[in-house]
Amino acid sequence: MKNLLGTVSLVSAMTLTSTAALAEVKVGAIFDLTGGLNIYGIQQDNALDLAIASVNAAGGVNGEEVVVVGYDAQSELSKYTQFAQTAVLRDGIAAMFAGLTSSSREAIRPIFREANIPYFYSSLYEGGACDKQTFVTGSSASQQLSVLMEWAVENYGPRIYIMAPDYNFGTISGHWVHEYAKQLGAEVVGEDYLALSVTDYAPTIQKIQASNPDVVVALPVGAAQTGFLEQFAAAGLKDSIGVVSTNYGSGNQQVVVSPQAGEGLVSAMGYFPSVESDANAEFMAAWEEAYGTDTPVVAGAVDVWNAVHLWAAAANKAGTTDADEVIAALESGLTFEAPNGTVTLEPGSHHLRQDIYIARGDANNGFEIIATFEDSEPTYENEVCNLIDNPDVAEHFTPES
Repeated sequence: MKNLLGTVSLVSAMTLTSTAALAEVKVGAIFDLTGGLNIYGIQQDNALDLAIASVNAAGGVNGEEVVVVGYDAQSELSKYTQFAQTAVLRDGIAAMFAGLTSSSREAIRPIFREANIPYFYSSLYEGGACDKQTFVTGSSASQQLSVLMEWAVENYGPRIYIMAPDYNFGTISGHWVHEYAKQLGAEVVGEDYLALSVTDYAPTIQKIQASNPDVVVALPVGAAQTGFLEQFAAAGLKDSIGVVSTNYGSGNQQVVVSPQAGEGLVSAMGYFPSVESDANAEFMAAWEEAYGTDTPVVAGAVDVWNAVHLWAAAANKAGTTDADEVIAALESGLTFEAPNGTVTLEPGSHHLRQDIYIARGDANNGFEIIATFEDSEPTYENEVCNLIDNPDVAEHFTPES
């Protein structure tokens, strides 16, 4: 069941069996169900419902039914902090699943640290979050950009232009592009960091034309920034300049852009629906039964699915939902056969080892996987963050720091 701001509704994902007599354990959820970021938030929320239903169908957590207290952040940062405080002070949650942007994570992470509530951030991101109560199930820049940059330089050339949003994800990812370019003997010939509300990309396209790059690292976020891809293609630049991304497709942008704009774009993420595995086949069957086949599953949805199952496995292993004991169980090196392959929670950094895929957009609003990097380590996070030896660290590390 899901309790959304006091309204109880049955989870449609799958039928729950023999749960009527179970006690309840509450978990919180804050996602962007409306507003400009809802192309991600709706899928995150759907994945949460599906995962909770899966856990409950298997007997719940320590014999208790898991109930979600959910909130719609409406793509507004202020509502994240408001709802996080409400969830802590009023709802009695045992864990929290929340956030898309890095700014939303950084706004609420201190709240759950102070309350000592396990918090799961399930989105690809720029990397570097380090906090005893925070667990990251999305892939980081050190997993995605490292392999994507090498591929881009080998296949397109060494001259790179960066187009990214003007907040943590974009600017810190930009630092990583510079770092990997230096390692590869490549050069960043231009960069543009833009507000999420920008819709006219003519100035950026003119800068790209003047810089004459071999490839653009494009990291557009939200519905408005997807317009960059259409305008880039309309300007006739796709024939001479490659485009790569670590988040194209993370909100199913490939469905809404034209084939002219999307075909040939190359993306690196921790999941694509075309991953071939038994776990993915089972996940896709459950997803399609619950939500149909109109909209492909995105990486963020699988990141949430993995987070819920890791938390449930830790609580069952601990025999309790007590935060300290669940965190200790999470730090025991849990593994999970996920839709995107085997994932392993790194005890020190609280990030996942996981497979990373490079895929090319096709003419049918989909992706063809062209390279797989198995068991990719979150190298930067493991270098800077060791919460076993230093449990009091609470920092967002960046390349500059």
